[in-house]
Amino acid sequence: MCGRYAATLPPEMMVELFHLLNSIDFPPRYNITPTQPIAVIWEQAGKRTIQLVRWGFVPTWVKDPREFTLLINARAETMAEKPSFRNAVRNSRCIVPASGYYEWMKGPDGKRQPYYITMRDDSPMVFAGLYSQWAGPDGEEVDTACIVTVEPNLEISSVYDRMPAILRGEAIDLWLDTRDIDAKAATQLALPLPEGSLKYHPVGKAIGSARAEGPELIRPVPQEEAVVQPHAPKQAAGGGGQMDLF
Repeated sequence: MCGRYAATLPPEMMVELFHLLNSIDFPPRYNITPTQPIAVIWEQAGKRTIQLVRWGFVPTWVKDPREFTLLINARAETMAEKPSFRNAVRNSRCIVPASGYYEWMKGPDGKRQPYYITMRDDSPMVFAGLYSQWAGPDGEEVDTACIVTVEPNLEISSVYDRMPAILRGEAIDLWLDTRDIDAKAATQLALPLPEGSLKYHPVGKAIGSARAEGPELIRPVPQEEAVVQPHAPKQAAGGGGQMDLF
């Protein structure tokens, strides 16, 4: 599961990296939490734009978003069949640029330790996402999105039993192409990264507060001070329950 992440890419870098038609003034964020605005990129008629939407997916058929369950993640394995997501998998796929994300590792004694996870080469992360443009009966509109998750690769299975679907290279273009890439083909793009692609380090527990913000949140704490240490990776990931969401 992905329930906290950081996004620090400058707007001009995102325009260049993702070939965007527009730019938005989105300051560096080190503690993005559900229900907050997030920057997502989608493609319509072959043109890519970046938008600010609410993190918490609301299907178009929902009558009142205030009474609907908060959906921050969509499981890749089932999203094409779930009523909440299946239309978005066909028609409303997006990407979510990020610098890294957080998970809390839970030890056998119940203690918890947050870890910050990034690309091993420090390149930007690109999460697969789904978006929805909800319109109410009185003309109100809410744009929302969620992050797609997959089974963890071997290294992340030592930290948690899910991970974001991180796209690279051609997979980014294919995911955004809802004209020519159907739901079945798109689902096959949402896969765990190869082993060795990611790295992680323990960080301070201040990240547990939705009000906390700033670069100090991603600074490593000494590994020996971490109250929970990573265990040996599983050969078959999934269902371990090592960590909880915040």
